[in-house]
Amino acid sequence: MQHLMRDKVVIVTGAGSPAGIGLATAKAFAAAGARVAITDVAEGSAPRRARDIGDEVRGYTCDVTDRAACEALAEEVLDAWGRIDVLVNNAGITQSRKVMDIARADYDLLMDVNLRGALHMSQAVIPAMAARGSGSIVCIASVAAQRGGGFVGGSHYAASKGGVLGLVKGMARELGPQGIRVNAVNPGVIITDMNSRAFDEARRRQIVESIPLGRFGRPEDVAGVCLFLGSDLSAYMTGSEIDVNGGIHIH
Repeated sequence: MQHLMRDKVVIVTGAGSPAGIGLATAKAFAAAGARVAITDVAEGSAPRRARDIGDEVRGYTCDVTDRAACEALAEEVLDAWGRIDVLVNNAGITQSRKVMDIARADYDLLMDVNLRGALHMSQAVIPAMAARGSGSIVCIASVAAQRGGGFVGGSHYAASKGGVLGLVKGMARELGPQGIRVNAVNPGVIITDMNSRAFDEARRRQIVESIPLGRFGRPEDVAGVCLFLGSDLSAYMTGSEIDVNGGIHIH
């Protein structure tokens, strides 16, 4: 497994949280032999996490809502390592609002980070991938996009992640002839920094009882699927979405 991604260069966005999907994904790629660039909008958080993982991991501060910042990041990675093979669009936020309470600022914020951020970062790496004739883009969507929310996040969160699924399919269709694969991952209820305090004990028991596998998901559960989609093990997959939800939403 340590040679699965040898000589590959991977970017993972939103990887500054110590108990998040992004950091778990970065660790999985690093363990498979990749050189990994991790990003986060919080100043200094990604460089700190990178130092904890290993010598072949570098951390950068990047706001994915800023296309110029995304392009500058891609250039830094290319200057450092000469190539970009995989992008994992993980940066995202959630927000709980009833539909009548969603303000324009709330809607714009979630769309900017969750959907426009995925577009910006993809646009930043596509030229380098196209020049090599290969690449893999993995976008983290959500079970909320499939079932209209219902756990954490309001309708605008579900809409932003539904947009991610549409973006993935559109990019996969357009970029396939250039050798670039684009796929999505739909996590279910994964306990991370973002939602660890979202449920009281009664609600936690209620949700777990509805999950066929009998537990909440862990960031590592999603990371393994991202590694699969980024590697040649999934070489004939594009425009696909993989559910990582323990069976809470079977469709």
